[in-house]
Amino acid sequence: MPHVVIKMIEGRDEPQKQRIAELVTQAIMEGTGCKESSVSVAIEDVPAADWTSVVYRPEIEPALDRLYKKPGYTPD
Repeated sequence: MPHVVIKMIEGRDEPQKQRIAELVTQAIMEGTGCKESSVSVAIEDVPAADWTSVVYRPEIEPALDRLYKKPGYTPD
């Protein structure tokens, strides 16, 4: 039962978010062999000004050793 939470800087419209969810769902299905009905995807918008304090510092930075895809940036 894969559940994916995507946190992004705000600004994408609903059709873009739906397309992202569809593509992630397909990738999860292909990678795990699970059924579409087993996958859920949430998208959380984060204001750009809050990204470092709300996402990078508490979630990305402490988990760098567990990230399979690391970011190619460091916050200011």
